[in-house]
Amino acid sequence: MKKLLVLLFMFAVAFLLAMPVFAQETQTKTETTTTTTKLTALHGTVSDDCKTFTDDKDQKAWTVQNPEALKGHEGHHVSVKAHVHADKGEIHVVSVKMWKAS
Repeated sequence: MKKLLVLLFMFAVAFLLAMPVFAQETQTKTETTTTTTKLTALHGTVSDDCKTFTDDKDQKAWTVQNPEALKGHEGHHVSVKAHVHADKGEIHVVSVKMWKAS
């Protein structure tokens, strides 16, 4: 009987120690899913240092994850296709074109 209790106790301890590993794996999968977004077209102005993009639609300033993609467009009004990470307030620019308002 003692052996059975010791065995059950050891199994319970091993199970409890393994739980954080499973929780961390689930969290990583969730984060990956939320950061994968479809391309969104935005029109707005690039800051002088290319680190922010101000959207015309709502005047929201987005932090640019890859400012090197906007080099040469400092201060210009452009159209970008980007992955939008609204939860972080960031965009990842995929393409950029000069834009003229109609």
